[in-house]
Amino acid sequence: MRHPFLLLMLAVALSLPTTAEAQKPKPGDIRFFYTRYDYGDTVQKSEVCVYNLKKAQGKPRADVVTMRQEGVRYVPGYASQEVSYDADSISVSVQYDDSAYFYRTALRRSDIEWRTEGPSRARRYTCSINSNTLVFTVDETFPHLITPLPHYGLTRGLLTRYERNGQKVLELTGSDDFWHFSIPQPRGERRVTPRELDRIAKERLVVTTRLFDSVQLHWGEANAGVDRLRDIPFDTVLHYAGGTLALRRVKIPVLPEGNYQHFIELHQQSNGDAYDRTGSLFVVLPGRERSFFDGICRHPDSLPVLTGRDGERYQGMARTAGYVPPLELVRFFTPFGVGHFNERMADFGIDWRGEAYYRQEITDLYPALGADALIGIWIGNYDGGGHRVTVDLKSYPNDEVLQLTDSPTSDVIPLFNTCNVLEMAGQNYGKLFATDSLTVSFTIPSTATGARLRYISTGHGGWGGGDEFVPKTNTLLVDGHPVFTHTPWREDCGTFRDLNPVSGNFWNGLSSSDFSRSGWCPGTATQPVWFDLMPWADGQEHTLTVAIPQGKPVEGMFSHWAVSGALVVEY
Repeated sequence: MRHPFLLLMLAVALSLPTTAEAQKPKPGDIRFFYTRYDYGDTVQKSEVCVYNLKKAQGKPRADVVTMRQEGVRYVPGYASQEVSYDADSISVSVQYDDSAYFYRTALRRSDIEWRTEGPSRARRYTCSINSNTLVFTVDETFPHLITPLPHYGLTRGLLTRYERNGQKVLELTGSDDFWHFSIPQPRGERRVTPRELDRIAKERLVVTTRLFDSVQLHWGEANAGVDRLRDIPFDTVLHYAGGTLALRRVKIPVLPEGNYQHFIELHQQSNGDAYDRTGSLFVVLPGRERSFFDGICRHPDSLPVLTGRDGERYQGMARTAGYVPPLELVRFFTPFGVGHFNERMADFGIDWRGEAYYRQEITDLYPALGADALIGIWIGNYDGGGHRVTVDLKSYPNDEVLQLTDSPTSDVIPLFNTCNVLEMAGQNYGKLFATDSLTVSFTIPSTATGARLRYISTGHGGWGGGDEFVPKTNTLLVDGHPVFTHTPWREDCGTFRDLNPVSGNFWNGLSSSDFSRSGWCPGTATQPVWFDLMPWADGQEHTLTVAIPQGKPVEGMFSHWAVSGALVVEY
């Protein structure tokens, strides 16, 4: 912004002479508008400062308030703040929708090493914080501090421009008179440090939904008595598959699509089981004729069955016209006995972690949850103590201002899932790939602007020549033609040694948990891969086939593959 234009704008807006001597605001309120730019693009125009001249103990004092604009819908937890200052520091009080206040004292100028240059009407303050270069341009002829960024410790003048690494910009773009503003009185007070206030402010913006709270997944528990979807109560944990699978019906916050990023945070500890186990967090969706819940509360044989060339039955693994397989959110693998066996191995020379922690983004799948979601979690084991899990869904706003749309902008369609979460109830393993491939139909509307397959694949067969330890290429065919390949493989498993206190240890110093595996490691979540399906967005029915060169059984041991795929369509 050119400084002569800025002075003229302020002179007109404030009805004041342009000389520094006469530039003294009269009593009342004046709003200053700031616009954000991110890499050259306008982000929003929601930063507003209100200047309010008062008398405090006979001396002039200024209060600056960052407040909400009228007619703008903000995300829950977004705060307004009042700023008061003296010679070298700034105190800030923050107001939320529930009228809770938190107080702090901002940085003193001496806390930051400033470099200054330029005339008083366009003084440049430059500093470096956490390897970021920050530049503040301030008109110091203005008699009081006006800034929407009080926490940096500037103590005088009107902020006209802020730059971070030359890419993120906050710029003064206007002002007007505002004569009816009054600062509300706080209902509660709490003194906090600047960092604590920053933490509190961020936590209030995050929408947290507890999905499971220290739920035990183990063997030896009778199935819950509920056998109809409509009879499942909210917020009640139901156990099935001998206790290895838990279901909970959860009210999911209705958040405008595109305004939030959504993450699953999962905490797991051994409650007696010493081994690495497959786990899955999933959503049960209704079908036209049958739901996966039918197989949960009755028997897997009540689900659509694929009969393989090997003569075995594979239940509930593929989408049909009337059936929808479970939508997998997170595939995770427990480490060897973390938590429960730490003390037993305390003298091993490794500082064992207290739990396994998994964090994965599911933003693309969030529209499938709806306001009423039946969430399932499973860890395959036959141990009486088993495992304990706590799971949260955390939603982080992309911006302070909500961008509302008239209709949903995406759709999620589960296509297949061979991860046998009903293993302990009799559901077969995904070992059909030894003699067959897995084929499903899909249709993408011609109005779609994006279409992708979210694909998760892990290989299993826990002996030296089993598919757990042998890389195998997954081939995906559309209408019978190979179009994508993916070889699930991880070579970083040794990174997670401190999660595996009772992993088998060998003569050469390696541990079983160190070995590379087909798309997973003990103590990790498997990351999905994405395949672009837009070339088939023509409104016609197509087929998608998964083919894997699964290894042969050896002396009663067999390999199998847990693969899941969901189509995400954008409009």
